[in-house]
Amino acid sequence: MITAEKAPPSQEEYLVYVGTYAKPEEDSIFLYKLNVSTGVLTRLGATKAGANPSYLTLDSRHEHLYAVNETTDFQGKASGAVSAFAIDQKTGGLAFLNQESALGSAPCYISLDKTNRYALVASYLGGNVGLLPIEPNGELAPIADTEQHTGSGPHKNQKAPHAHCILPDPANRFVFAVDLGTDRVYGYRLDAKENALESTATPAFTAAPGAGPRHLTFHPGGQLAYLINELNSTITALRYDEGAGTFQEIQTLTTLPPDFKGENSCADIHVSPNGEFLYGSNRGHDSLVVYAIDITNGRLTLVQHVPTLGQKPRNFTLDPTGQLVLVANQATNNIVTFRVDSQTGKLTATGKSVQVPAPVCLQVVADFTRG
Repeated sequence: MITAEKAPPSQEEYLVYVGTYAKPEEDSIFLYKLNVSTGVLTRLGATKAGANPSYLTLDSRHEHLYAVNETTDFQGKASGAVSAFAIDQKTGGLAFLNQESALGSAPCYISLDKTNRYALVASYLGGNVGLLPIEPNGELAPIADTEQHTGSGPHKNQKAPHAHCILPDPANRFVFAVDLGTDRVYGYRLDAKENALESTATPAFTAAPGAGPRHLTFHPGGQLAYLINELNSTITALRYDEGAGTFQEIQTLTTLPPDFKGENSCADIHVSPNGEFLYGSNRGHDSLVVYAIDITNGRLTLVQHVPTLGQKPRNFTLDPTGQLVLVANQATNNIVTFRVDSQTGKLTATGKSVQVPAPVCLQVVADFTRG
């Protein structure tokens, strides 16, 4: 269980939960306080949350936290797990509730539907996605439905399906699963009556062969979305048809500068809270790419490539005000903060960072402990 230390009060503070790659006996989910005005992260505590709690999500009331345990064996079967925790409202600390099978090997992504009734899980090696109902007390029920992807792609890393992301659309009608191995975004209707994912007839979107789509994010306006492609280092701007649950390509751009010749793979993608800027992470070039968004048509214009001051930036996020970007550099065990220029979207390092073992997921929430 996380034990929290007292931190100096501030009107610009947020809580940051950090998921990591860790062994079962090690601290693996860390809790920090973020000061937006300074970019300083102050450690408050940590918890032993099982092996590799690599991706995290919180419910909208900040009462429960859910994590995938990215493993290939759970209770003697080829699967990872999903864990539920209660959040102490006075300290932000975590108390373990229960754990369920992901029914897929190496689960790497988790999100909740908009009603906080379901946890949605994508399993990378299993090539499948699942839906777990959430009980009134926050515990996870066993998976109620799972959908297996099939197929492959031309890249050496696409010999099988690799589900890498799953999330609901803004209206909570559709759920989208991004599959790196098959170059597809699969669409499902969320059937709350049957606790099921109802597959649509055709993929919601098909990326270029060998692109390796990894993560999808929606624009705050709801009619645009952006897809980052791991294997060919591109970002695709998409027009979203909320009635049909499908996407249409607007534009695809490289995430790399023209003079870069090394190996690179993309990872994470986020839109700024005001909807004006888009950020993506490069592993190899070890940078964030920054674009300005034309909100009238969704098109992107390159603003900047900024070094992440560490290696293998697997995950990053913005604080809810959009003033800071936090980058988790997995290979160099550090989290670095950057100041956002509100007019241009450009990033400038604050000079502040913390050491965390293999950080791979960051979740920033309002500091509810101050209430």
